[in-house]
Amino acid sequence: MSDGTPADLFFDAAIGLLQRVRDEEAEAITAAGTLLADTVASGGRLFAFGAGHSSLAAQDVVYRAGGLALMNLLAVPGVVGVDVTPATLGSALERVDGLASAVLDTSPVRTGDALVIISLSGRNALPVEMALGARARGLKVIGMTSVAYATETTSRHASGTFLKDHCDVVLDSKIAVGDAELTLDTIPAPFAPASTVVTTALMQAVMATTAAALADRGIEPPLLRSGNVDGGHEWNGRVMTEYGDRIFYRR
Repeated sequence: MSDGTPADLFFDAAIGLLQRVRDEEAEAITAAGTLLADTVASGGRLFAFGAGHSSLAAQDVVYRAGGLALMNLLAVPGVVGVDVTPATLGSALERVDGLASAVLDTSPVRTGDALVIISLSGRNALPVEMALGARARGLKVIGMTSVAYATETTSRHASGTFLKDHCDVVLDSKIAVGDAELTLDTIPAPFAPASTVVTTALMQAVMATTAAALADRGIEPPLLRSGNVDGGHEWNGRVMTEYGDRIFYRR
């Protein structure tokens, strides 16, 4: 570790990753935003999925002030964050074959919808199967992952493939294998993960691109406003009424 406090060095590392993603993934961000805008314009619905800490970036764009009202969370019980006990159960469920198919079969997704799948490693059975199953059902799939895992680790899916192999658009988070940005002689393991910072920013960049793409086509983006500003509840009520058949988190 070079000069600077651990906090300074973490901020530097996170900012460096954000700059890389902004510069190197600009084309993919545009493609992802365009895909979601196409879906909205054609009457499709939007879903986001992530397991474990990857779910945080998915949750961040659902029912969010300043965000698209049409983004729904595709939740898998037991793997949304660390809300189960023991928390290690969530990690085990990510490796269970058949779980994604069961979730898709009982979810509201249909042909013409779009699904964003967030998985840092992209190697576990759940995200790979989710992508395969979604595309088989006629959905467009955007994958957000660290492509480095596909060259430095092995897949845990029976096909031997990774999430990135089954997507219409892939967004590379640039996170190093292990998800820890700092090292220190007095600490035996690398520490300070930055994946949540980067994937959340990537998701918001895609949402911003989607909103602008819709506006460019003369379509008012179905955005939510904060309930803590005057008129926010009334605005959101109008949006939810107009797009109620594509919003599932209020049911």
